[in-house]
Amino acid sequence: MLFNSIDFAIFLPIVFILYWFFCHKNLKLQNLLIVVASYVFYGWWDWRFLSLIVFSTVVDYSIGIALSREENKKKRILFLWLSIMVNLGFLGFFKYYNFFLDNLITAFTFFGIKLHASSLKVILPVGISFYTFQTLSYTIDVYRKKLTPTKDFIAFSAFVSFFPQLVAGPIERATNLLPQFYTKRKFEYNKAVDGLRQILWGMFKKVVIADNCAEFANEFFNNHTEYGGSGLLLGALFFTFQIYGDFSGYSDIAIGTSRLFGFNLKQNFAFPYFSRDIAEFWRRWHISLSTWFRDYLYIPLGGSRGGTTMKVRNTFIIFIISGFWHGANWTFIVWGALNAFYFLPLLLTNKNRSNIGTVAEGRLLASSKDILNITSTFLLTILAWVFFRADSVNHALEYLAGIFSNSLFSVPSFENRAHAAEVLILIGFLIIIEWLGRESQYGLEKLGLNWKRSLRIAFYLGIVCLIFLFVGKEQEFIYFQF
Repeated sequence: MLFNSIDFAIFLPIVFILYWFFCHKNLKLQNLLIVVASYVFYGWWDWRFLSLIVFSTVVDYSIGIALSREENKKKRILFLWLSIMVNLGFLGFFKYYNFFLDNLITAFTFFGIKLHASSLKVILPVGISFYTFQTLSYTIDVYRKKLTPTKDFIAFSAFVSFFPQLVAGPIERATNLLPQFYTKRKFEYNKAVDGLRQILWGMFKKVVIADNCAEFANEFFNNHTEYGGSGLLLGALFFTFQIYGDFSGYSDIAIGTSRLFGFNLKQNFAFPYFSRDIAEFWRRWHISLSTWFRDYLYIPLGGSRGGTTMKVRNTFIIFIISGFWHGANWTFIVWGALNAFYFLPLLLTNKNRSNIGTVAEGRLLASSKDILNITSTFLLTILAWVFFRADSVNHALEYLAGIFSNSLFSVPSFENRAHAAEVLILIGFLIIIEWLGRESQYGLEKLGLNWKRSLRIAFYLGIVCLIFLFVGKEQEFIYFQF
């Protein structure tokens, strides 16, 4: 069920009414409703994959209980690895089986040996990468004794399957989200209104920005040999805002929807395209995944505590695995490695923590130095996104070669240039609004609260009108495939 669909527009009010008008007096009933609603929401794609969520829920719930009763270190490690193998086993089979098989066949063919192995038509369950990491964080935290395992199976099931963030995050930690299922929720008007603002802004990002950018990004990437350098650079720019509008828009809708039901999810995007270096970009982009890898992989590997060799090794491990998490294609691995190379100079010069605060904090305009740093970081990010979007490494290299051709500074020629100009204006509007709201947590939820009521209403109605005016071909959220 897509957030930007009629199905969800009907589903959400029904669940909201049942939750606050019929279940509000009973916490367990509220949690049970969330579980049922989440299973309906997920099963809307393919009900067969519900068994994976249920099985993962039962396994990690049982392992959590077992860890609480076991003090023997070897047995505790055994329970932990059982959870890791089950969760990563499902993820590896459904997401990477054909990738490894195809590369194995290719490798043997290189040495003149033909393997006769057939690929399976494996359908990737929506959101498996997200809820797998979420349940793993619970087991690891229980193993580390940072979290007391729950004995409330319904609450734990609701934590694993919570529908607003089930299929594309944010990847919530059990330490943040699970305790919220133990506490009786009361309807808070201001919290709900903030949630609606965030849903509205998320819908704008998705429907107006991402879906319209997708039209041009697909045209340029799918027909890259037909366009000059300036057109290909424009296509990469459109994809840069497509993926941001798509993913951060989903996160906004997820967080806003959660607030309607009395829950607080962690921020997943913090205006990443205003970053002054790559290190800051990765502190602001897909925060829930970046911090997950930091806490459960980078730090256990030694983090930055060792010598230069260990720092470089750990950096490449994290970025390459992060790339591979995104998809079973060499393009994602190269994308991860490229970002590691971007990050390396900052790490080696100990400047990876130089830009911590908000850019131009307390000021309307940024300094010339900040503008230069933001622009250079943004351009590096655009080039890296080419690998993320391309079908293959060769496709990405050809695309980049096309950008850096003699036609880079020519006027791009393509169909629907008028519509493309409209989309670029809308991107400019997005940048302005997010720049004005960059010092708040999510941007729009505090923007305009000091305006006159009539002006504030006109602003929100204007966004609604833009959504209806520029609604185009419905595009599935990009991160559903991850």
